[in-house]
Amino acid sequence: MRYVFRELSRVTLLLLSTRMHDRATYPDRHRSQRRVLRVVATFEFFKGAFVVVMGVTALALVHKDLWYYAESLLALFHISTDRKYAQAFLDFADNVTDAHLWAAAEIAFAYAALRFTEAYGLWKERTWAEWVAFVSGFLLLPFEVRELFRGITFFRCALVVGNLAVVSFMLYVIVSNRRERKAALRSTSLSES
Repeated sequence: MRYVFRELSRVTLLLLSTRMHDRATYPDRHRSQRRVLRVVATFEFFKGAFVVVMGVTALALVHKDLWYYAESLLALFHISTDRKYAQAFLDFADNVTDAHLWAAAEIAFAYAALRFTEAYGLWKERTWAEWVAFVSGFLLLPFEVRELFRGITFFRCALVVGNLAVVSFMLYVIVSNRRERKAALRSTSLSES
């Protein structure tokens, strides 16, 4: 019950702190911002789930003959083992050790935990999650741009554009929420004076 009153008072303060012409647009803007945050949260959740599957796959391959699995995978996709890339794939599979698989699984699970935490925070509209999403997206941009320099493909371009969109939106959310909090604090301090 306290939560309801606290949220009602917060919304009331924010509405009172906005100018007269902004009162009609504030709820719609806030609702659309929440929708986009939930889309980003859902995307982050699925990224985390995908990485968990990769981590479980790495653990399932411990103590297995990876060269055999790599050759079977190439046969499944009808890729000749005489090709240069197929040989590189087989050589890579032959050099992977159990220690590499354990390390890959540990990194995957840590990354997935970060993504799940970020998704939860964004879904619940937590300020810390907005910062986590902004910083983690921003830190990935140099690697994505480097991949673009290695060769421009549709997937790489879509990845960079999508990440730029998320980083830009998170920056917008952080700045707009900060302005709203400052305006609400100013209005409360003025009403107390």
